Amino acid sequence: MRSTPARVVCPAIPERARTETRAGGHRGVANLSAPMDSNEIRATFLKFFADLDHQVVPSASLIPIDPTLLLTNAGMVPFKPYMLGEETPPYRRAVSIQKCARTIDIDIVGTTQRHLTFFEMLGNFSFGDYFKEKAIPWAYELVTDGFGLDPDRLWYSVHNDDDEAATIWIDDVGVAEDRVQRFDTDNFWQMGVPGPAGPSSEIFFDKGPEYGQDGGPAVDDERFVEIWNLVFMQYVQDEPYNVVGDLPAKNIDTGAGLERLSTVLQGVDSVFDTDLIRPVMAAAEASCGISYSDAERSDVSLRIMADHGRAVTFLIADGVVPSNEGRGYVLRRLLRRSVRHAFLYGTSELIMPELIRATVDIMGEAYPDLETRRDFITQLAEREELLFRRTLASGSRLLDQALEELDHGAALSGPTAFKLHDTYGFPIDVTAEILQERGIGLDRSGFDDLMAEQRSRARAAFKGSDEAARQDLYVALLGGIGPTEFLGYRESAGTGLVLSLIQEGEAVERAEEGQEVEVFLDRTPFYAESGGQVGDSGRIETETGTVAVRDTQHALTGVHGHRGQVIAGYIQVGQDASAAIDPMRRERIRKNHTGTHMLHWALRTVVGDHVHQAGSLVEPERLRFDFSHFEGLSQQQISDLEQVINERIVENDQITTLETTKEQAEKMGALAFFGDKYGSEVRVVRVGDYSTELCGGTHVRTTGQVGPLVVTTEGSVAANTRRVEALTGNAGFAYLAKARRMVDDTARYLQVRPEEVPDRIRALAERADDLQAQLDAHAKRSQAETAGQLAAGAVQVAGVPAVVALRKGADAVQLRALALQVRDRLDDGVVVLGSDQDGKGALVGAAARALVNRGFSVADAVLAGAQILGGGGSRDPELSQAGGPNGPAIEEALDAARKSLEKELAAL
Repeated sequence: MRSTPARVVCPAIPERARTETRAGGHRGVANLSAPMDSNEIRATFLKFFADLDHQVVPSASLIPIDPTLLLTNAGMVPFKPYMLGEETPPYRRAVSIQKCARTIDIDIVGTTQRHLTFFEMLGNFSFGDYFKEKAIPWAYELVTDGFGLDPDRLWYSVHNDDDEAATIWIDDVGVAEDRVQRFDTDNFWQMGVPGPAGPSSEIFFDKGPEYGQDGGPAVDDERFVEIWNLVFMQYVQDEPYNVVGDLPAKNIDTGAGLERLSTVLQGVDSVFDTDLIRPVMAAAEASCGISYSDAERSDVSLRIMADHGRAVTFLIADGVVPSNEGRGYVLRRLLRRSVRHAFLYGTSELIMPELIRATVDIMGEAYPDLETRRDFITQLAEREELLFRRTLASGSRLLDQALEELDHGAALSGPTAFKLHDTYGFPIDVTAEILQERGIGLDRSGFDDLMAEQRSRARAAFKGSDEAARQDLYVALLGGIGPTEFLGYRESAGTGLVLSLIQEGEAVERAEEGQEVEVFLDRTPFYAESGGQVGDSGRIETETGTVAVRDTQHALTGVHGHRGQVIAGYIQVGQDASAAIDPMRRERIRKNHTGTHMLHWALRTVVGDHVHQAGSLVEPERLRFDFSHFEGLSQQQISDLEQVINERIVENDQITTLETTKEQAEKMGALAFFGDKYGSEVRVVRVGDYSTELCGGTHVRTTGQVGPLVVTTEGSVAANTRRVEALTGNAGFAYLAKARRMVDDTARYLQVRPEEVPDRIRALAERADDLQAQLDAHAKRSQAETAGQLAAGAVQVAGVPAVVALRKGADAVQLRALALQVRDRLDDGVVVLGSDQDGKGALVGAAARALVNRGFSVADAVLAGAQILGGGGSRDPELSQAGGPNGPAIEEALDAARKSLEKELAAL
């Protein structure tokens, strides 16, 4: 029986829970009575498992917490710490519909019926609770009873060795034995090596004989399409597919792609024909003036535009902005591919606004954030499209020129591709795609070598680190250590137990004086760097020694690592320790952190509520705040920021904190940021009645302790990302005091009142401009007089007026201008002028066009002189310049030029 469609974000939990029973027979209808729209599919799935006591978990961001992942690419990603046993799950069962993005198949998107870069994954999960005995029957019950699929059109797969799963399908669920097929590695899931692993079981739907051979997925995977995958995480492996033992707790991880499931439940052939994507493709059709199925090329292009348009919309909504690195580059590449495929059809209309509009219209009910951020998403994508369209138009012409020069069958060279990329901004992925379409090869290794050289030069001495490898190391070294109890919200000092010491990647029992060490305590007042706030420094003391702590970091989630040096005696595992932070440093950090919250609020007030945090740094000396915005702030906006913040500082508003559920915090209007990790319990920081944010950092008690706040710089740090730096407290006061002293000193020097300084400086600048204009005019008159004098002294050489003269101290620009003025005063004549300056010599020659038309070239005379100067010059017959390091020989050089002139003119 189908349930009433509901909103995916916060579905209502039924009052009566479903009784936990296995499916005992075929309750599915023979055929679907009516197609199910996507909202109904989502609601049916969530309600089914909510009735079975699963916690409904909203979709996590496409920006994952996991540092090893670029994007959230599977439904299980948000639950990975629970499955690995790194964190205790707040619930034993969960169900979610997770936004996912994968680019591994980007090059074949549009050429098949089912590949996508953005998709939704339906999943139910068990963390050490139920296992195969319930997961399999429930999957069958939902597919047949909930979704109404005909059991006679379903097939199933299990791993070769998974007799348990096969028995449940056949004996408990009651499916026909010949419908259960066994596979090897295709039905074995693994998270890492070494790491958790386990068999999987899949459900397939038979699209019918018109799509291929009978016999199940083992025979034809086009006719028999996979609609659900159940992963049974139960083993530990030491190398791929080599099981060495059982996991202490067995987990269930399932996944059903909504788009692929929708093709079956809506009776269409392709994911692009479902109600999730077809309207987006229709928007592309209207913008490009083409129809789906007009031709194979248009089919592929329209599919690419529709899929990428959806992905771009969701990525920007989740806080990704276009850039040349990481996930920002993924977004940029998807957007550019969409635009290029629209460009192929010659449309001058922007494609991205229409793709975004259609996506939000379709998906806004399930994901309300899309509607909230619609204008910002559109504005950012439109700006990026406009920039790329200019690059695409010019770069395509340059690439076409390069390809015309290629020999038949040759590949485009790495240096040529690199020049297009580095000099003209034409992206390598676009070059590669165009070449692939035309059947032309690319020297990608040559391009990559040049890029590597460029990056190596740019990085210089930069030294990177592998965050994922470091995490694995900490897991191995700190296996038994639980989360550190943080005392620092209330105390600046406390006592704890030394649980572990790490030196250079190895656990040690003892650290001696002079050695670097990372100390792990069971409780600490030291704040570990997170949320932009830097880690605390201070001291840890035991009865035998002292460690000077210079930084505190999260080694693992919730585990504080105190990094420093033993400065006296030794420290040993198992000792009691007293830990004390540097309280003055912490106080400056707290001022800056509260200032950051106030700055964020002020930016959203002054600039617009599309502003979202894109990064921050809270240090004792300053604060830095990055935010999403597409243009620089005006001086007026910066002044307005300072004014609204300092008005609140003067009001001395209270700063309060409370711990509550994430749902309750959202109801309070608390801002949360993608990339920050929040559990079921969150900490809310409220500044007055205007700023409410989720934040784990430390803060002052009232806004009066922050002030004053002074913005020192504002600028761009990346595409569509701005950065503001500011000072608070004594640092802010010192900055203002210094500025006042500078104004006062300037006023005394100018003999005016401080408030008159700007007008006086403006008047002086205008006067200086006037004087400079007079000097320039005088110089022009003087040069004109000199040119007239030189022209008057011209000598006739073979009937041609000629001037060869020395102008000491003239630079190259002055020499060139003078030579042209002299030439213009001669009657079809020629002039060569020379000068020496700073030990170097320069020559300029200019000839009338009539002489050049007769075959004369002034370059011959100039180059003859350049040889004497030890240099070279241009070969322009009408205007030639040269120079050399032997300036003292300038008169000899002019003699050589004169002789060359006489010879050349005599030969005319």
